[in-house]
Amino acid sequence: MKSLKDILVDGSFSMDKEDLLCYGYDASGIDMAPAAVVWPKSTMDICKLMQFAWQNDIKVIPRGAGTGLTGGAVPVADSILLSFEKMNNIIEIDTRNLNVVVEPGVINGDLQRALGQERYFYPPDPASLNTCTIGGNVAENAGGPRALKYGVTRDYVMQIEAVLPDGKLIQTGVQTKKSVVGYDLTRLLVGSEGTLAVITKIRLKVLPMPESVITILSAFGSLEQAGKTVSRIIADGIIPATMELMDRMTLVAVNKYKNVGFPEDIEAMLLIEIDGNSRAIQADADKVANICNGFQGKVKIAEDSASRELLWEARRAVSPALYKISPTKINEDVVVPVTKVSELLTGLQGISEAHSVPIACFGHAGDGNIHVNIMTDKNDKKKYDEAEKLVRKTFKLTLDLGGSISGEHGIGLTKSKYIDMELHSVTLDIMRGIKKLFDTKNILNPGKIFPGTDVH
Repeated sequence: MKSLKDILVDGSFSMDKEDLLCYGYDASGIDMAPAAVVWPKSTMDICKLMQFAWQNDIKVIPRGAGTGLTGGAVPVADSILLSFEKMNNIIEIDTRNLNVVVEPGVINGDLQRALGQERYFYPPDPASLNTCTIGGNVAENAGGPRALKYGVTRDYVMQIEAVLPDGKLIQTGVQTKKSVVGYDLTRLLVGSEGTLAVITKIRLKVLPMPESVITILSAFGSLEQAGKTVSRIIADGIIPATMELMDRMTLVAVNKYKNVGFPEDIEAMLLIEIDGNSRAIQADADKVANICNGFQGKVKIAEDSASRELLWEARRAVSPALYKISPTKINEDVVVPVTKVSELLTGLQGISEAHSVPIACFGHAGDGNIHVNIMTDKNDKKKYDEAEKLVRKTFKLTLDLGGSISGEHGIGLTKSKYIDMELHSVTLDIMRGIKKLFDTKNILNPGKIFPGTDVH
Protein backbone atom coordinates (compact mmCIF):
# COMPACT_ATOMS: atom_id res chain seq x y z
CA MET A 1 0.00 0.00 0.00
CA LYS A 2 1.21 3.49 -0.82
CA SER A 3 1.92 5.90 2.03
CA LEU A 4 1.66 9.71 2.24
CA LYS A 5 5.38 9.86 1.39
CA ASP A 6 4.61 8.36 -2.02
CA ILE A 7 2.02 10.96 -2.99
CA LEU A 8 3.09 14.19 -1.23
CA VAL A 9 6.37 16.10 -1.03
CA ASP A 10 8.29 16.47 2.22
CA GLY A 11 7.04 19.32 4.40
CA SER A 12 3.46 19.06 3.16
CA PHE A 13 2.43 16.56 5.84
CA SER A 14 3.30 15.57 9.39
CA MET A 15 2.72 12.75 11.82
CA ASP A 16 4.59 14.43 14.68
CA LYS A 17 2.72 14.33 17.97
CA GLU A 18 3.03 18.11 18.44
CA ASP A 19 1.36 18.83 15.10
CA LEU A 20 -1.37 16.27 15.68
CA LEU A 21 -2.25 17.90 19.01
CA CYS A 22 -2.31 21.39 17.46
CA TYR A 23 -4.79 20.33 14.77
CA GLY A 24 -6.95 18.06 16.92
CA TYR A 25 -9.54 20.60 18.02
CA ASP A 26 -11.59 23.63 17.03
CA ALA A 27 -13.37 26.38 18.99
CA SER A 28 -15.96 23.88 20.26
CA GLY A 29 -13.45 22.64 22.83
CA ILE A 30 -13.78 19.05 21.58
CA ASP A 31 -10.50 17.39 20.64
CA MET A 32 -9.27 14.17 19.01
CA ALA A 33 -5.80 13.87 17.48
CA PRO A 34 -5.71 12.76 13.81
CA ALA A 35 -3.22 10.23 12.45
CA ALA A 36 -1.67 12.84 10.13
CA VAL A 37 -1.89 16.50 9.16
CA VAL A 38 -1.61 17.50 5.49
CA TRP A 39 -0.99 21.04 4.18
CA PRO A 40 -1.88 20.98 0.47
CA LYS A 41 -0.59 23.71 -1.84
CA SER A 42 -2.71 22.95 -4.89
CA THR A 43 -5.89 21.31 -6.12
CA MET A 44 -3.77 18.48 -7.54
CA ASP A 45 -2.39 17.76 -4.06
CA ILE A 46 -5.95 17.33 -2.82
CA CYS A 47 -6.96 15.13 -5.76
CA LYS A 48 -4.01 12.81 -5.02
CA LEU A 49 -4.77 12.76 -1.31
CA MET A 50 -8.46 11.96 -1.79
CA GLN A 51 -7.68 9.19 -4.28
CA PHE A 52 -5.26 7.74 -1.71
CA ALA A 53 -7.82 8.04 1.09
CA TRP A 54 -10.59 6.51 -1.03
CA GLN A 55 -8.49 3.52 -2.07
CA ASN A 56 -7.41 2.86 1.52
CA ASP A 57 -10.66 3.73 3.35
CA ILE A 58 -9.02 6.55 5.32
CA LYS A 59 -11.17 9.32 6.74
CA VAL A 60 -10.33 12.92 5.79
CA ILE A 61 -11.34 16.01 7.79
CA PRO A 62 -11.14 19.42 6.01
CA ARG A 63 -10.18 22.34 8.28
CA GLY A 64 -10.03 26.09 7.82
CA ALA A 65 -8.80 28.06 10.83
CA GLY A 66 -10.56 25.99 13.50
CA THR A 67 -12.85 28.85 14.57
CA GLY A 68 -16.01 26.75 14.25
CA LEU A 69 -18.07 26.36 17.42
CA THR A 70 -19.88 23.08 16.77
CA GLY A 71 -16.99 20.64 16.26
CA GLY A 72 -17.24 20.50 12.48
CA ALA A 73 -13.46 20.42 12.03
CA VAL A 74 -12.67 18.04 14.89
CA PRO A 75 -10.85 14.94 13.57
CA VAL A 76 -11.94 11.37 14.13
CA ALA A 77 -9.55 8.60 15.17
CA ASP A 78 -7.03 7.45 12.52
CA SER A 79 -8.01 10.24 10.14
CA ILE A 80 -6.08 12.70 7.97
CA LEU A 81 -6.60 16.35 8.92
CA LEU A 82 -6.54 18.52 5.78
CA SER A 83 -5.48 22.09 6.65
CA PHE A 84 -5.76 24.83 4.02
CA GLU A 85 -3.45 27.46 5.48
CA LYS A 86 -1.02 27.18 2.55
CA MET A 87 -3.79 27.55 -0.06
CA ASN A 88 -4.35 31.20 0.80
CA ASN A 89 -4.06 33.09 -2.50
CA ILE A 90 -6.45 35.73 -3.78
CA ILE A 91 -6.31 34.60 -7.39
CA GLU A 92 -8.27 37.38 -9.07
CA ILE A 93 -10.09 40.60 -8.18
CA ASP A 94 -12.43 41.49 -11.07
CA THR A 95 -14.15 44.75 -10.12
CA ARG A 96 -15.63 45.17 -13.58
CA ASN A 97 -17.70 42.02 -13.08
CA LEU A 98 -18.00 42.45 -9.31
CA ASN A 99 -16.38 39.19 -8.28
CA VAL A 100 -13.21 37.66 -6.89
CA VAL A 101 -11.63 34.21 -7.05
CA VAL A 102 -9.91 32.89 -3.93
CA GLU A 103 -8.42 29.73 -2.50
CA PRO A 104 -10.14 28.32 0.59
CA GLY A 105 -7.36 29.29 3.03
CA VAL A 106 -7.74 33.04 2.44
CA ILE A 107 -8.53 34.84 5.71
CA ASN A 108 -11.82 36.75 5.51
CA GLY A 109 -10.24 39.93 6.92
CA ASP A 110 -7.36 39.78 4.43
CA LEU A 111 -9.86 39.65 1.59
CA GLN A 112 -11.77 42.59 3.10
CA ARG A 113 -8.59 44.68 3.28
CA ALA A 114 -7.53 43.82 -0.28
CA LEU A 115 -10.96 44.77 -1.60
CA GLY A 116 -11.05 47.93 0.53
CA GLN A 117 -8.03 49.25 -1.36
CA GLU A 118 -10.18 49.11 -4.49
CA ARG A 119 -13.23 50.63 -2.69
CA TYR A 120 -15.13 47.31 -2.78
CA PHE A 121 -16.15 44.89 -0.05
CA TYR A 122 -17.30 41.34 0.60
CA PRO A 123 -20.37 41.58 2.88
CA PRO A 124 -20.21 38.40 5.06
CA ASP A 125 -18.20 39.48 8.11
CA PRO A 126 -18.16 36.99 11.02
CA ALA A 127 -16.83 38.30 14.34
CA SER A 128 -13.80 36.04 13.76
CA LEU A 129 -13.09 37.65 10.36
CA ASN A 130 -9.43 38.32 11.20
CA THR A 131 -8.91 34.59 11.81
CA CYS A 132 -11.54 32.56 9.93
CA THR A 133 -11.05 31.42 6.34
CA ILE A 134 -13.29 31.81 3.32
CA GLY A 135 -13.33 28.02 2.84
CA GLY A 136 -14.57 27.57 6.39
CA ASN A 137 -17.12 30.35 5.89
CA VAL A 138 -18.46 28.55 2.82
CA ALA A 139 -18.55 25.20 4.61
CA GLU A 140 -20.61 26.71 7.45
CA ASN A 141 -22.57 29.29 5.41
CA ALA A 142 -21.23 31.98 7.74
CA GLY A 143 -23.13 35.18 8.37
CA GLY A 144 -22.10 38.11 10.54
CA PRO A 145 -23.48 41.52 11.53
CA ARG A 146 -24.04 42.68 7.94
CA ALA A 147 -26.29 39.70 7.13
CA LEU A 148 -29.36 41.81 7.99
CA LYS A 149 -29.01 43.97 4.88
CA TYR A 150 -26.61 42.02 2.71
CA GLY A 151 -27.30 38.34 3.36
CA VAL A 152 -25.03 35.42 4.23
CA THR A 153 -22.25 33.50 2.48
CA ARG A 154 -24.54 31.50 0.19
CA ASP A 155 -25.79 34.77 -1.34
CA TYR A 156 -22.27 35.55 -2.59
CA VAL A 157 -20.86 32.20 -3.74
CA MET A 158 -21.06 32.10 -7.54
CA GLN A 159 -18.80 29.19 -8.40
CA ILE A 160 -17.00 26.39 -6.57
CA GLU A 161 -14.20 24.06 -7.60
CA ALA A 162 -14.16 20.97 -5.40
CA VAL A 163 -12.69 17.50 -5.11
CA LEU A 164 -15.06 14.59 -4.47
CA PRO A 165 -14.26 11.89 -1.89
CA ASP A 166 -12.90 9.60 -4.63
CA GLY A 167 -10.54 12.30 -5.96
CA LYS A 168 -12.56 13.44 -8.98
CA LEU A 169 -12.62 17.20 -9.64
CA ILE A 170 -15.90 19.06 -10.18
CA GLN A 171 -16.91 22.66 -10.82
CA THR A 172 -20.31 24.02 -9.85
CA GLY A 173 -22.00 27.31 -10.62
CA VAL A 174 -21.08 29.96 -13.17
CA GLN A 175 -19.27 33.29 -13.33
CA THR A 176 -22.33 35.08 -14.72
CA LYS A 177 -25.11 36.62 -12.63
CA LYS A 178 -27.73 34.22 -13.98
CA SER A 179 -27.93 30.52 -14.80
CA VAL A 180 -30.62 27.86 -14.49
CA VAL A 181 -28.78 24.92 -16.04
CA GLY A 182 -29.38 21.82 -13.94
CA TYR A 183 -29.51 21.50 -10.17
CA ASP A 184 -27.87 24.18 -8.04
CA LEU A 185 -25.00 22.14 -6.62
CA THR A 186 -23.21 25.31 -5.50
CA ARG A 187 -25.85 26.10 -2.89
CA LEU A 188 -25.83 22.44 -1.85
CA LEU A 189 -22.11 22.59 -1.09
CA VAL A 190 -22.43 25.87 0.82
CA GLY A 191 -23.19 24.94 4.42
CA SER A 192 -22.46 21.23 3.90
CA GLU A 193 -19.77 21.35 6.63
CA GLY A 194 -17.13 19.53 4.59
CA THR A 195 -19.18 16.34 4.35
CA LEU A 196 -19.77 16.22 0.58
CA ALA A 197 -16.64 17.52 -1.17
CA VAL A 198 -13.35 19.34 -0.48
CA ILE A 199 -13.61 22.94 -1.72
CA THR A 200 -10.46 24.11 -3.53
CA LYS A 201 -11.43 27.37 -5.27
CA ILE A 202 -14.30 29.84 -4.80
CA ARG A 203 -15.67 32.69 -6.92
CA LEU A 204 -17.46 35.28 -4.78
CA LYS A 205 -19.66 38.25 -5.61
CA VAL A 206 -18.43 41.59 -4.20
CA LEU A 207 -20.00 45.05 -3.94
CA PRO A 208 -18.86 48.69 -4.14
CA MET A 209 -18.32 50.27 -0.73
CA PRO A 210 -21.21 52.44 0.47
CA GLU A 211 -20.71 56.20 0.26
CA SER A 212 -21.30 56.87 3.95
CA VAL A 213 -21.96 55.15 7.30
CA ILE A 214 -23.74 56.28 10.48
CA THR A 215 -23.32 54.26 13.69
CA ILE A 216 -25.88 54.54 16.50
CA LEU A 217 -25.79 53.21 20.05
CA SER A 218 -29.02 52.90 22.03
CA ALA A 219 -29.28 51.78 25.67
CA PHE A 220 -32.46 50.20 27.08
CA GLY A 221 -33.88 49.48 30.50
CA SER A 222 -35.22 46.07 29.48
CA LEU A 223 -34.57 43.29 26.97
CA GLU A 224 -38.21 43.50 25.92
CA GLN A 225 -37.87 47.18 24.92
CA ALA A 226 -34.74 46.42 22.92
CA GLY A 227 -36.43 43.51 21.15
CA LYS A 228 -39.51 45.57 20.29
CA THR A 229 -37.29 48.35 18.95
CA VAL A 230 -35.64 45.90 16.54
CA SER A 231 -39.02 44.73 15.25
CA ARG A 232 -40.36 48.29 14.86
CA ILE A 233 -37.34 49.52 12.89
CA ILE A 234 -37.75 46.71 10.36
CA ALA A 235 -41.53 47.14 10.26
CA ASP A 236 -41.05 50.82 9.39
CA GLY A 237 -39.17 49.82 6.24
CA ILE A 238 -35.67 50.68 7.44
CA ILE A 239 -33.03 48.04 6.76
CA PRO A 240 -29.83 48.92 8.61
CA ALA A 241 -26.57 47.33 7.51
CA THR A 242 -26.28 45.92 11.04
CA MET A 243 -28.38 45.82 14.21
CA GLU A 244 -26.47 44.09 17.00
CA LEU A 245 -27.71 43.41 20.53
CA MET A 246 -25.74 42.98 23.75
CA ASP A 247 -27.37 42.26 27.11
CA ARG A 248 -26.14 43.50 30.50
CA MET A 249 -24.01 40.44 31.27
CA THR A 250 -22.33 40.78 27.89
CA LEU A 251 -21.64 44.50 28.42
CA VAL A 252 -20.07 43.85 31.83
CA ALA A 253 -17.87 41.10 30.35
CA VAL A 254 -16.66 43.32 27.49
CA ASN A 255 -15.88 46.16 29.89
CA LYS A 256 -13.69 43.85 31.95
CA TYR A 257 -12.00 42.48 28.83
CA LYS A 258 -11.51 45.70 26.82
CA ASN A 259 -12.29 48.55 29.28
CA VAL A 260 -14.46 50.36 26.71
CA GLY A 261 -16.77 52.03 29.22
CA PHE A 262 -20.12 50.54 28.20
CA PRO A 263 -22.85 51.49 30.70
CA GLU A 264 -23.58 48.61 33.09
CA ASP A 265 -26.78 49.96 34.67
CA ILE A 266 -28.87 48.99 31.64
CA GLU A 267 -30.38 45.69 30.47
CA ALA A 268 -29.55 45.85 26.75
CA MET A 269 -27.77 47.87 24.11
CA LEU A 270 -28.30 48.03 20.35
CA LEU A 271 -25.44 48.83 17.98
CA ILE A 272 -27.07 49.98 14.74
CA GLU A 273 -25.28 50.91 11.54
CA ILE A 274 -26.87 52.49 8.48
CA ASP A 275 -24.97 52.81 5.20
CA GLY A 276 -25.57 54.17 1.72
CA ASN A 277 -26.13 57.62 0.21
CA SER A 278 -25.25 60.35 2.74
CA ARG A 279 -28.53 62.27 2.50
CA ALA A 280 -30.72 59.15 2.55
CA ILE A 281 -29.03 57.51 5.53
CA GLN A 282 -29.26 60.68 7.62
CA ALA A 283 -33.04 60.58 7.22
CA ASP A 284 -33.07 56.89 8.19
CA ALA A 285 -30.80 57.57 11.16
CA ASP A 286 -33.22 60.21 12.43
CA LYS A 287 -36.10 57.73 12.12
CA VAL A 288 -34.12 55.04 13.97
CA ALA A 289 -33.25 57.47 16.77
CA ASN A 290 -36.94 58.42 17.13
CA ILE A 291 -38.00 54.76 17.28
CA CYS A 292 -35.36 54.03 19.94
CA ASN A 293 -36.54 57.03 21.96
CA GLY A 294 -40.11 55.77 21.67
CA PHE A 295 -39.06 52.62 23.55
CA GLN A 296 -37.16 54.65 26.17
CA GLY A 297 -33.83 54.02 24.46
CA LYS A 298 -31.03 56.50 25.14
CA VAL A 299 -29.34 57.29 21.82
CA LYS A 300 -25.72 58.21 21.06
CA ILE A 301 -24.13 58.67 17.63
CA ALA A 302 -20.51 57.61 17.00
CA GLU A 303 -18.75 60.88 16.18
CA ASP A 304 -15.98 59.63 13.87
CA SER A 305 -14.48 56.56 12.23
CA ALA A 306 -12.14 55.96 15.20
CA SER A 307 -15.11 55.89 17.62
CA ARG A 308 -16.98 53.61 15.27
CA GLU A 309 -14.05 51.18 14.99
CA LEU A 310 -13.70 51.11 18.77
CA LEU A 311 -17.34 50.05 19.07
CA TRP A 312 -16.83 47.25 16.55
CA GLU A 313 -13.67 46.08 18.27
CA ALA A 314 -15.73 45.83 21.45
CA ARG A 315 -18.51 43.93 19.66
CA ARG A 316 -16.05 41.45 18.15
CA ALA A 317 -14.53 40.94 21.59
CA VAL A 318 -17.81 39.67 23.07
CA SER A 319 -17.17 35.96 22.61
CA PRO A 320 -13.64 35.92 24.07
CA ALA A 321 -14.81 38.23 26.87
CA LEU A 322 -17.52 35.75 27.88
CA TYR A 323 -15.08 32.82 27.60
CA LYS A 324 -12.78 34.62 30.03
CA ILE A 325 -15.60 34.62 32.61
CA SER A 326 -16.79 31.08 31.83
CA PRO A 327 -14.25 29.06 29.76
CA THR A 328 -16.59 26.08 29.41
CA LYS A 329 -19.80 27.99 28.67
CA ILE A 330 -22.30 26.47 26.24
CA ASN A 331 -22.71 28.67 23.16
CA GLU A 332 -25.74 28.28 20.87
CA ASP A 333 -26.85 30.47 17.96
CA VAL A 334 -30.60 30.28 17.55
CA VAL A 335 -32.60 32.37 15.10
CA VAL A 336 -36.27 33.45 15.14
CA PRO A 337 -38.45 35.71 12.98
CA VAL A 338 -37.59 39.35 13.75
CA THR A 339 -41.06 39.92 15.19
CA LYS A 340 -40.32 37.22 17.80
CA VAL A 341 -36.97 38.57 19.04
CA SER A 342 -38.55 40.20 22.08
CA GLU A 343 -40.35 36.96 23.01
CA LEU A 344 -37.14 34.97 22.59
CA LEU A 345 -35.15 37.32 24.84
CA THR A 346 -37.76 37.44 27.59
CA GLY A 347 -38.26 33.67 27.33
CA LEU A 348 -34.53 33.05 27.76
CA GLN A 349 -34.51 35.43 30.71
CA GLY A 350 -37.30 33.36 32.26
CA ILE A 351 -35.39 30.09 31.70
CA SER A 352 -32.30 31.61 33.31
CA GLU A 353 -34.19 32.80 36.39
CA ALA A 354 -36.20 29.59 36.79
CA HIS A 355 -33.06 27.43 36.85
CA SER A 356 -30.67 29.92 38.50
CA VAL A 357 -28.24 29.55 35.59
CA PRO A 358 -26.84 32.77 34.07
CA ILE A 359 -27.54 33.19 30.35
CA ALA A 360 -25.79 35.92 28.35
CA CYS A 361 -27.33 36.96 25.04
CA PHE A 362 -25.84 38.93 22.17
CA GLY A 363 -25.89 38.79 18.41
CA HIS A 364 -27.52 39.81 15.19
CA ALA A 365 -30.90 40.97 16.48
CA GLY A 366 -31.80 42.57 13.16
CA ASP A 367 -32.15 39.18 11.47
CA GLY A 368 -33.33 37.35 14.60
CA ASN A 369 -30.03 35.50 15.18
CA ILE A 370 -29.20 35.52 18.90
CA HIS A 371 -26.11 33.89 20.43
CA VAL A 372 -27.24 32.23 23.65
CA ASN A 373 -24.43 31.65 26.14
CA ILE A 374 -25.28 29.38 29.05
CA MET A 375 -22.63 30.29 31.62
CA THR A 376 -21.51 27.12 33.34
CA ASP A 377 -18.49 25.20 34.56
CA LYS A 378 -17.67 21.87 32.92
CA ASN A 379 -15.57 20.95 35.96
CA ASP A 380 -18.70 20.94 38.10
CA LYS A 381 -20.62 17.97 36.66
CA LYS A 382 -23.88 18.74 38.44
CA LYS A 383 -23.91 22.35 37.23
CA TYR A 384 -22.89 21.39 33.71
CA ASP A 385 -25.55 18.67 33.44
CA GLU A 386 -28.18 21.20 34.55
CA ALA A 387 -26.91 23.71 32.00
CA GLU A 388 -27.03 21.11 29.20
CA LYS A 389 -30.73 20.55 29.95
CA LEU A 390 -31.28 24.24 29.21
CA VAL A 391 -30.01 23.72 25.65
CA ARG A 392 -33.05 21.62 24.81
CA LYS A 393 -35.32 24.15 26.54
CA THR A 394 -33.70 26.93 24.51
CA PHE A 395 -34.22 25.03 21.27
CA LYS A 396 -37.84 24.23 22.12
CA LEU A 397 -38.54 27.91 22.85
CA THR A 398 -36.89 28.83 19.55
CA LEU A 399 -38.84 26.30 17.49
CA ASP A 400 -42.11 27.23 19.20
CA LEU A 401 -41.46 30.78 17.98
CA GLY A 402 -41.02 29.56 14.40
CA GLY A 403 -37.23 29.65 14.49
CA SER A 404 -34.22 27.42 13.81
CA ILE A 405 -31.68 25.87 16.18
CA SER A 406 -28.68 27.17 14.20
CA GLY A 407 -28.42 30.48 12.39
CA GLU A 408 -24.78 30.34 11.27
CA HIS A 409 -22.68 27.94 13.38
CA GLY A 410 -23.87 24.76 11.69
CA ILE A 411 -24.60 21.39 13.33
CA GLY A 412 -21.24 19.61 13.47
CA LEU A 413 -20.95 17.35 16.51
CA THR A 414 -22.45 19.45 19.27
CA LYS A 415 -25.91 19.92 17.76
CA SER A 416 -26.38 16.61 15.94
CA LYS A 417 -28.37 15.07 18.79
CA TYR A 418 -30.89 17.93 18.55
CA ILE A 419 -31.33 18.04 14.76
CA ASP A 420 -34.48 15.89 14.82
CA MET A 421 -36.17 18.56 16.95
CA GLU A 422 -36.28 20.67 13.77
CA LEU A 423 -36.07 18.27 10.84
CA HIS A 424 -38.58 15.52 10.09
CA SER A 425 -37.25 11.96 9.73
CA VAL A 426 -38.13 11.91 6.01
CA THR A 427 -36.11 15.09 5.47
CA LEU A 428 -33.17 13.63 7.38
CA ASP A 429 -33.33 10.46 5.28
CA ILE A 430 -33.11 12.55 2.09
CA MET A 431 -30.09 14.40 3.48
CA ARG A 432 -28.39 11.15 4.46
CA GLY A 433 -29.08 9.88 0.93
CA ILE A 434 -27.36 12.93 -0.56
CA LYS A 435 -24.35 12.31 1.67
CA LYS A 436 -24.21 8.68 0.53
CA LEU A 437 -24.50 9.70 -3.13
CA PHE A 438 -21.42 11.91 -2.81
CA ASP A 439 -19.53 9.71 -0.37
CA THR A 440 -20.50 6.03 -0.48
CA LYS A 441 -17.60 5.07 1.79
CA ASN A 442 -18.34 7.78 4.37
CA ILE A 443 -14.72 8.93 4.50
CA LEU A 444 -15.23 12.72 4.26
CA ASN A 445 -15.82 14.39 7.64
CA PRO A 446 -17.87 11.45 8.97
CA GLY A 447 -20.00 11.72 12.09
CA LYS A 448 -20.89 15.37 11.51
CA ILE A 449 -24.44 16.77 11.18
CA PHE A 450 -26.37 13.50 11.44
CA PRO A 451 -27.03 11.74 14.77
CA GLY A 452 -26.34 8.07 15.31
CA THR A 453 -23.33 7.84 12.99
CA ASP A 454 -20.03 6.42 14.16
CA VAL A 455 -17.58 9.24 14.94
CA HIS A 456 -14.59 7.35 16.31
